[in-house]
Amino acid sequence: MGSVRGRVIQVVILAAVLGGCAPSAEGGAGASGSPSAERAGDKGAAAASGGTIGASGSACELPVSFDIAKGWKAKGIDAEKELSGASKGSDGDVTGGFADAFLRQGPVTTACEIDAKPAGKIGFLRVWTGKPGDADTRTVLRQFVAAEDNTSKVKYRSFRTATGVSGVEVEYLYTSKLLEESKKESALAVSTPDGPVVLHLGGLDTEEHTAMLPAYELAKRTLRIR
Repeated sequence: MGSVRGRVIQVVILAAVLGGCAPSAEGGAGASGSPSAERAGDKGAAAASGGTIGASGSACELPVSFDIAKGWKAKGIDAEKELSGASKGSDGDVTGGFADAFLRQGPVTTACEIDAKPAGKIGFLRVWTGKPGDADTRTVLRQFVAAEDNTSKVKYRSFRTATGVSGVEVEYLYTSKLLEESKKESALAVSTPDGPVVLHLGGLDTEEHTAMLPAYELAKRTLRIR
């Protein structure tokens, strides 16, 4: 992985295109009141598998394991190391602020980035992890969404996969102030003995997000707690 400065510059440039994940004041508008349960996979077909990540020795070592779509490329991220390195730099206040904005969202930090570009799409499936605590998955997911600026039409629901994993899922619109455009995003959260895990799917726009949903569905359907 490159330096924090280089990564932050790359992320800032990418954020201008993708809309990014930036912290904000508490609360996204329009959160639904009562959850509805669904079996994972009801939303559409899953992508073909290109391998499994999460286990020791894989591209990303995580508290969970799941299949990634064929052609997508996973890269592990040591957020704590990146944040620590940023704080020690000569311009630590600036670099550290950018690093914190893009490596931490609500109660979780980035642990893995799965890039869709090698498969011909523009976007990422990112994995965020948190520390063990008393917060339930719905609370963690609400805090995650609340930390992303300009969200609306937020809809939560419970799910249970064929592998026996239960969690909470959310769909919402993110509006970029820079681009003045809205796009759909999806995320899910599960609890593990090592802390909460959030999987988030963004995308360049709603069309790209929709095209990448089969990869998100594959991850959800094959999700296992390690």
